[in-house]
Amino acid sequence: MIQDARETLRRVYGYDSFRPGQEEIIGSLLDGKDTLAILPTGGGKSICYQLPALLMDGTTLVISPLISLMKDQVDGLRRLGIAAAYLNSSMSAQEYRETMARAIGGEYKLLYAAPERFDAPMFQSLSEQLHIPMIAIDEAHCVSQWGHDFRPSYRQLAHAIARMGNRPLVSAFTATATPEVADDIVAMLQLREPRRFVSGFARPNLSLSVVSGVDKRRFLATFLQERKEQSGIIYAATRKEVEEVTAYLQGMDVAAGKYHGGLSDGERNEAQERFRFDELKVMVATNAFGMGIDKPNVRYVLHWQMPGDLESYYQEAGRAGRDGEESDCVLLFEPADSSVQRYLIEQGTGGEERKSVQLSKLHAMLNFSRTQRCLQQFIVDYFGEKDVPPCGKCSNCTDKSEPVNRTEEAKMALSCVGRMKGRFGVTMAAKVLKGSRDKRLLEFGLDRLSTYGLMRHLSERDVADWLYWLVAEGYLRLSEGQYPTVSLAVKSLPVLEGRETVMQRVRASVRKSEAGHAASSPLFDALKAWRRETAAAEGVPPFMVFFDATLRDIAGARPSTLDELLQVKGIGAAKGERYGSAILSVIAAVAAAGGDPAGDDGDANVAAAGSRPEVWNGRSKTGPIRSGRVGSDEQSHKTTLELFNSGLDAAEVAAERGLSQTTVESHLIRCAQEGEDLDWSRIIPSEHEARIVQAIQQVGADRLRPIKDALPPEVEYFAIRGVLFKHGFTKES
Repeated sequence: MIQDARETLRRVYGYDSFRPGQEEIIGSLLDGKDTLAILPTGGGKSICYQLPALLMDGTTLVISPLISLMKDQVDGLRRLGIAAAYLNSSMSAQEYRETMARAIGGEYKLLYAAPERFDAPMFQSLSEQLHIPMIAIDEAHCVSQWGHDFRPSYRQLAHAIARMGNRPLVSAFTATATPEVADDIVAMLQLREPRRFVSGFARPNLSLSVVSGVDKRRFLATFLQERKEQSGIIYAATRKEVEEVTAYLQGMDVAAGKYHGGLSDGERNEAQERFRFDELKVMVATNAFGMGIDKPNVRYVLHWQMPGDLESYYQEAGRAGRDGEESDCVLLFEPADSSVQRYLIEQGTGGEERKSVQLSKLHAMLNFSRTQRCLQQFIVDYFGEKDVPPCGKCSNCTDKSEPVNRTEEAKMALSCVGRMKGRFGVTMAAKVLKGSRDKRLLEFGLDRLSTYGLMRHLSERDVADWLYWLVAEGYLRLSEGQYPTVSLAVKSLPVLEGRETVMQRVRASVRKSEAGHAASSPLFDALKAWRRETAAAEGVPPFMVFFDATLRDIAGARPSTLDELLQVKGIGAAKGERYGSAILSVIAAVAAAGGDPAGDDGDANVAAAGSRPEVWNGRSKTGPIRSGRVGSDEQSHKTTLELFNSGLDAAEVAAERGLSQTTVESHLIRCAQEGEDLDWSRIIPSEHEARIVQAIQQVGADRLRPIKDALPPEVEYFAIRGVLFKHGFTKES
């Protein structure tokens, strides 16, 4: 069965291999086992239940909490040629009846419904008339009161499933669940001897940063200046902050929209759709936004304030880079943020037990905001994944600032907490160290402690901040509950005994954007233009036609036939049939106009003339594209070679001549074809040459992309093309 799954993945979805964890989860479901799968946001959960559904007889039911998420999933499935539908409150009575009738007729492979609707009498009647091989429950953490997004409607699912005459296979999926929440999901959904799968929580394409002590507005202006063409989300804790940040961005002429619970349904839906269609570059929102958005090209998520728990933070941050491309996640942290979150918890409708859980989660979020450990490592450890190496790219891993020795201040703080014997919280400890005359402090006689007033040179807020940092680094610990007390942790003893020092860095920076510098080319730009026009004609967001990564792979592989196009990742049979001829026309048109495939500099000449055509279906917006180059110089490649031989590398030649680097590289290969001598050591790194030769021998020399996939990511296409020519595998075109 798993071989059938691999073939279906290739034929329907256009991918040659599964992402980490997917194959094991799919295999479990095809074996008929109840399954709990925990994969990070962007880890490909939907394929884990969609693909088995295609291989099972009957209609799989998918329980999903948000209408927008259902719509995106169903639209995406239909574009792949899969019969799917949803039942929710957005439908008219007539639409609902028609969908029900088609479902009873067995027309759908997947049928989506909200948890509330699943328990309704009408839906129960429908389920009795359908052959349902599997029920897939998305966002399964909503069933657990220990989770961050508890929804009472999820608690009814187990009872509704139990009432079904022939209980189907049950699968549960979530992106954020601690081991305790996972246990609760199994119990509350009454999963039968389930197999559990926890895929790695680390997201290698995300760069996490915590920034503190900055002017937030000034920081935001600089941050967005570097990311003008990128799509991003800014999360704020309150409606007021959302309104103020949005107004600030719009005052800077940034195409920004807003989304919060104080807007009407119509206003929220309009903002959401404009963001999905790339009409808005930035969405400023409360945490009400995003759970139902499957927008893959979000390049950054910035938190204006600290969220209330790590589950929410990582789920929201994980909405960046769902297409696998490099993306940034930035948390602007101020200690006062915790007061806002405490207020929201206290004003919540949950009982005391629920509020206690939320406060414990808030403490973990504070620890994350202050830690100097690898941020990715901290998060995956929180979710129960141990022994994960540092990511090497978060703000802590890349921090080159000199640490400050704060051992003496640490001893003062630790001694004070130790003398308070775990009876008081951080606030009271800070008052003692500050030397406060607080009434309660005096009543307890804490002014008689030898540590009283040791840090009177600092503000009480700074002392509390220092104590919380010691908690985050494991020197102190907080108790559970609504009023946590602070006490010494084992790690504090070597410091108090003088055997270890305490070093601290102060962070206030974030890496410059690299996400916007992914390789571009005339062909890639033309494909994006074609996608934009196609999406507009079909009334769908551009990403629903193809992801950027797929277009980039097409531009790299330069297929000339439909069979070659179908070998590109992300192009299955349905999309190949639908768009194949148009894509091949774009490739041919760019080649004829002197773009990437021909390997010359027509793109530069067109741009210089101020009339570079946008290409769709082999035609420009201003008329047919003619063969040959506009203002071409037949000896242009020789000029490139002269500059290369003078000592400039390909990137420097491109900058000197105003060409794309791809064009320069093609010039050099063309010179080699014409018998010119090239210094191959400057094109093919010696440490890669043997591996490239081996990869070509294994996968063949017909296409570049399979060779690239068989090599480490640092091996560039230019080196591969150089090896192909140098070793006589092919005559490069």
